[in-house]
Amino acid sequence: MTHAGGPAGAAHTPAYDVATLTTCDAEPIHVPGAIQPHGVLLALDDEQRVVVCSANLETMLGVSADDALGRPLAALVGSDLAARVAARGEEGYPSDPMVVVLGRPTAGELGGQQVDVRVHASAERVVVELEDSPSQGLGAVGFRSARTAMTRLAAASTLTELTDLLAHEVRDLTGFDRVMVYRFDAEWNGEVVAEARRADLNPFLGLHYPASDIPAQARRLYELNPIRLIADIGYTPVPLVPLLDPQSGRPLDLSHAGLRSVSPIHIEYLGNMGVTASMSISILIDDRLWGLIACHHYAGAHRPGQEARSAAEFVTQVASHLIAHRERADARDAAVLTQGEMTLLSARLSATDDDVLDALFADPALLSVFGATGAANLFQGTLRTVGEVPDLTTMLAISEAVDEPDTYLSSTDHLAGLDPRFVDVAGIASGVLRVGSLPEQWGMWFRPEQRQVVDWGGDPTNKRLAAEEGADVRLSPRKSFEKWREVMSGHGVPWEPWHLEAAEELGRTINSLLLLRSREQVAMAESMQRSVVLDRAPEFAGVELTARYRPASTYQLGGDWWDAFELDERRLAFAVGDVAGHGVAAASAMTQVRTALRAYLYDGHTPGGCLDRLDRLMDGLLGIGVATALVAVLDRETGLVEIASAGHPDPLLVRDGTAEELVLERRPLLGVGTGTAPSSVVDLSGGELLVLFTDGLVERRGSDTEVQTARLLDLASGAGGAAVSTDVLAWADLVLAELDTPDDDTTLLAVRLD
Repeated sequence: MTHAGGPAGAAHTPAYDVATLTTCDAEPIHVPGAIQPHGVLLALDDEQRVVVCSANLETMLGVSADDALGRPLAALVGSDLAARVAARGEEGYPSDPMVVVLGRPTAGELGGQQVDVRVHASAERVVVELEDSPSQGLGAVGFRSARTAMTRLAAASTLTELTDLLAHEVRDLTGFDRVMVYRFDAEWNGEVVAEARRADLNPFLGLHYPASDIPAQARRLYELNPIRLIADIGYTPVPLVPLLDPQSGRPLDLSHAGLRSVSPIHIEYLGNMGVTASMSISILIDDRLWGLIACHHYAGAHRPGQEARSAAEFVTQVASHLIAHRERADARDAAVLTQGEMTLLSARLSATDDDVLDALFADPALLSVFGATGAANLFQGTLRTVGEVPDLTTMLAISEAVDEPDTYLSSTDHLAGLDPRFVDVAGIASGVLRVGSLPEQWGMWFRPEQRQVVDWGGDPTNKRLAAEEGADVRLSPRKSFEKWREVMSGHGVPWEPWHLEAAEELGRTINSLLLLRSREQVAMAESMQRSVVLDRAPEFAGVELTARYRPASTYQLGGDWWDAFELDERRLAFAVGDVAGHGVAAASAMTQVRTALRAYLYDGHTPGGCLDRLDRLMDGLLGIGVATALVAVLDRETGLVEIASAGHPDPLLVRDGTAEELVLERRPLLGVGTGTAPSSVVDLSGGELLVLFTDGLVERRGSDTEVQTARLLDLASGAGGAAVSTDVLAWADLVLAELDTPDDDTTLLAVRLD
């Protein structure tokens, strides 16, 4: 056979440059400018005058192509058929077969014969195709067989059984030597999933074929025109006359034409397989190509009649609906099963008293529901894992690679395809399913690569290898159709839609439970804080004590606290402190610090000694961050106060209506594990007011602390200072009102002797 670059290729495709194997994926196969010779084609204008026709018109209808141009259709095929063609246009060009007997004035080979007629629109043209009917009188039998085939197909209980029956039914209807059901995967590689063949032929069942065997433009044609017949691959194409439409200047679009001449590359491909005739029928699901019925003949030309072809097409359409129904039913069953498991998992998580995420990662359903071999979650800096997962550094990189910023859920079954550096973890994480809206908080499931032994019908790399050899090597369709085995790797089992839905639902459930638990924890912490940080100061004999606490406007919980209690009949201990942070964690830490400080004071330690011990406790055992504190012990008989500070704002002393800042020598923050706390002594025997407070009173966003401290001193002096002599509580409220504290918690504790 002559290869694609020679005269035969040009004859097959007179309307455009001859394609080679390297350009076949761009080959304009819908406008070949020629038809197959077993029929005749006429393209009409809106007045049914012939504008384009096939060059074999004289042989078929007894009128030369040149003479036919411009003549009305009725003058060539008779007024009856011309009227029926017009009616087809008014009906929207139905695809069911139309069989007529051509009488006068038709001459040529089709004159007086029963012919198959197809009518369709091509842009502004009406295309009429005629071919003799090789199966006269068998139409009823064909459709009767189709109805019987439908009944058998409907009884199939599995997809495998259904496709196997489909192959046999189409072979019975059309008489081809081999009929295959060919299914596409997500990348348009194909697999023979069912086959009915002559007993002496080698089986093709289970073989795979690369996507390049049926390029994209061919797949588009299969979606437009569901059936294509090549009655004899050794045919000589019949060119159209004229080659270009006189009005548009373009070749006639033959996308819907049954007689369309096919690509010379495809002809050579079939010839290399030993095929002498072929037919393809599209399996469409939701208007998308699911697969093909591929029919091959090896014993010469083979042309089933239009009735048989239509019956086979009809059976395939029915089978397409049954396949879609079966796949949807299987998917629905799997989705229902997954949803049921998710419901039980959610119920178990809702009922647990343990940490929600800990409970989730202890539940076997976390992996089984998703068919995953590993899972991981990063939440508030804590990593949880189960099964086999990559190391944390790799998972952080995977999360970034898989994450789609505008979506809560993202997935891939070919991680290395997103980034080649993940090839090394293919055995753990070729498939990744990720949920999470923040880069630093996510959940991920992992699937390993699914190493798959694939039997190809010939080496799928031949096209690439041939291209690499250079221009002197003849580029033609591969000739080897022997089984070629390849181990496919790097891909995980694809995530099904119900897995994605389950992951999204689980993410919402976990978020809801965490929010609920967080609210419960906040409520408990608020209750605990209220029980610790009282609204009113206790009363002590011989001492006037005032306490005020105001949380920041944006938080309900904080780390500020105060305390006051009797150590013995003479001594009174009081303190203020601030644990860094807000929320439940800060409130819980505050309670621990306050309790520990009380214990040290009751144990008889000095204020400085208490702070030193508290620093070591926080640094070595509690692990709760840092804090500041100011601790004082008042001797009610002498009026002397021993006071020590750890990183805390200095207190105020109000004397005779004037406030001054007591600058104390202090140790570093609590929780850093260094330094000691020296003590200072203050005398309150003259009626002085000692004021302890937290930094919320003098710190403002965008304002200098020294400026705010000076303002506090002004407020505490003058009229404010005068108020001290009569009502300390009113004075404290005045200071807090003037120094409104929206940004941080604020605590104020004022003490003086009666």
